[in-house]
Amino acid sequence: MIALPNVRGRLTPQRSLADLTWMRVGGPAEVLFQPADVDDLAAFLKTLDPAVPVFPMGVGSNLIVRDGGIGGVVIRLGRGFNTIDIKGDQVTAGAAALDAHVARKAADAGLNLTFLRTIPGTIGGAVRMNAGCYGDYVADVLTSVTLVDRQGQIQTIAPDALALAYRQSTLPEGAVIIAATFTAPEEDPDLLHQRMTDQLAKRDETQPTKDRTAGSTFRNPAGFSSTGKADDVHDLKAWKVIDQAGMRGATLGGAVMNTKHSNFLTNAGDATAADLEDLGEEVRKKVYATQGITLEWEIMRIGLRADENPAK
Repeated sequence: MIALPNVRGRLTPQRSLADLTWMRVGGPAEVLFQPADVDDLAAFLKTLDPAVPVFPMGVGSNLIVRDGGIGGVVIRLGRGFNTIDIKGDQVTAGAAALDAHVARKAADAGLNLTFLRTIPGTIGGAVRMNAGCYGDYVADVLTSVTLVDRQGQIQTIAPDALALAYRQSTLPEGAVIIAATFTAPEEDPDLLHQRMTDQLAKRDETQPTKDRTAGSTFRNPAGFSSTGKADDVHDLKAWKVIDQAGMRGATLGGAVMNTKHSNFLTNAGDATAADLEDLGEEVRKKVYATQGITLEWEIMRIGLRADENPAK
């Protein structure tokens, strides 16, 4: 049993996480902590036993929680961490602010963060994964990141400290991002909103936006610069190599590689986390066997399988 500090927020033992992820699968968090504010979060991390693992979780848009659940403390930021402040060409957003909302607010002010509009999830996750699309990435516009470290200290750090690369960063172990500041190019608000409308239409046309997915399953197997931009000479697409391996529409239990876009692993209705992860591994094996290419997961998978958790 974890010894938990006193908090002003909410602590919930054995909280199911399935309804908090887009895939709607997975076991419980040993403890779910929803801090009241930054001071509550900082005091909690300072007092919590350093041996207890912590996992910051956004809206679960790019995440599979395994069926055995997650040990330690899952931290989920909510109200109080979703503010958006705009001054000049800088946009400061709380880690719980939705990417799409930040893009819209920035466009209202004539600032171009339109690439965020079609990215599901929150700013904390976008920074953590150096999210991007349409050739633009968080690394291109990120000015600073504010976080609470495992010792409960609030720090503001430069992007260089995160070593942002394609779909990854080196966030300090156990640290929780609470806000990020972006410097955005100025453009006409009407043009920005029209661009986002066009992007949404393109996304809905090409991606299974109404299905239970967690976004792109695998990273594109290509060479990338430090900012995450693709090298055109080696710009392979994950969906293309999946198709070439004959895995579009492949199924396992309630999991399916989506027929509309084969790089979208999908819960067709009754999938378990094991179905989803095991199908993804079958795809990786088939792609390697047929093309010698190793696909890397873009979806984060966290926690224990059901047979690894003695409580299951």
